[in-house]
Amino acid sequence: MYDINKVREDFPILGREVYGKPLVYLDNGATTQKPRMVVDAMVDEYYSVNANVHRGVHFLSQQATELHEGSRETVRRFINARSTNEVIFTRGTTESINLLAFSFGEEFMSEGDEVIVSTMEHHSNIVPWQLLAARKGIAIKVIPMNDQGELLLDEYEKLFSERTKLVSVTHVSNVLGTVNPVKQMIATAHEHGVPVLVDGAQGVPHAAVDVQDLDADFYAFSGHKVYGPTGVGVLYGKEEWLDRLPPYQGGGEMIQTVTFEKTTFNELPFKFEAGTPDYIATTALARALDYVTALGMDNIAAHEHDLTQYAMMRLKEIPNMRLIGEAEHKSSVVSFLVGDIHHFDMGTLLDRLGIAVRTGHHCAQPLMQRLGIEGTVRASFGLYNTRDEVDILVAGVERVSRMF
Repeated sequence: MYDINKVREDFPILGREVYGKPLVYLDNGATTQKPRMVVDAMVDEYYSVNANVHRGVHFLSQQATELHEGSRETVRRFINARSTNEVIFTRGTTESINLLAFSFGEEFMSEGDEVIVSTMEHHSNIVPWQLLAARKGIAIKVIPMNDQGELLLDEYEKLFSERTKLVSVTHVSNVLGTVNPVKQMIATAHEHGVPVLVDGAQGVPHAAVDVQDLDADFYAFSGHKVYGPTGVGVLYGKEEWLDRLPPYQGGGEMIQTVTFEKTTFNELPFKFEAGTPDYIATTALARALDYVTALGMDNIAAHEHDLTQYAMMRLKEIPNMRLIGEAEHKSSVVSFLVGDIHHFDMGTLLDRLGIAVRTGHHCAQPLMQRLGIEGTVRASFGLYNTRDEVDILVAGVERVSRMF
């Protein structure tokens, strides 16, 4: 049984007040709160195991290395990668995409080559490709979408040409909540001989992800959005692709031999992990993945789907409500505007009621331009949110609306 009250007890911050009101935290799309076991794992390792990994013969270093590499195996199981060689630790989704944009671009792309992205991408999956375009003269093609927030797959297929080298697309929109049919999109790309990177920052926290079933060539996600610590993330890549890519950064750990004349690089995955990793954070990430696995990703998905559908139903009761994004397949994000009330004003006044939501363009300005708006109010749900909190949100929006 999914006992929401017991789940909430694992997150001490949910018991605090904001401006004298109980905290209603609905900004999980930006970052999630951390269960006690994740924070305890970090404290315990700092106090009892702390030592640099991979490089020491002493006991603490070996123990820390075992924890770090054990965390890599936890990630491998969680996303069903074939090998830990396919799991690269990064600082998060943004660094993962930048890593691939640089390494893949350097090795496989030249002037006139193309990358396909979508209208609903986060800036982290736009700007790295623009930097590559400025550096090497590649072209960026954009998959259009309909007014419901669904990608137009017929138009997607028309974008491919003999110069298309990569597709880079979000699994779940951080603004619309749209769950893109990435398995189908990957299959289409592979028919054209093109690999695919999936931005899974909003995908991994909300439903089970199997990279082998998707047949994704690359998949990126962040620890802090799946109840783990900030500053750690993952880039998954098929081993045959990672073997062919040059390193992203140089330094310690990623080398095999160094002379002033020549350097040879380490084996996978260490070739892409220059410098001392945040081995404390990787341990905590593994504990976070253990936590959601124990709850059951299918249970989490069902709980959040119920919250999303309930929230959309309740919000539609409010006069002049405009929901942004009503795709058939939608994850736990609800973006909205009410009449002429500015999203910043709505968010600021909701905050005074203890309700934490996100306002603005959500690092998706091209999407806002497509929608013809400056920004939205975004409520994003996590595994610990409740229908009662949705009711508080609705009551708060109604109260703010009456003020205007």
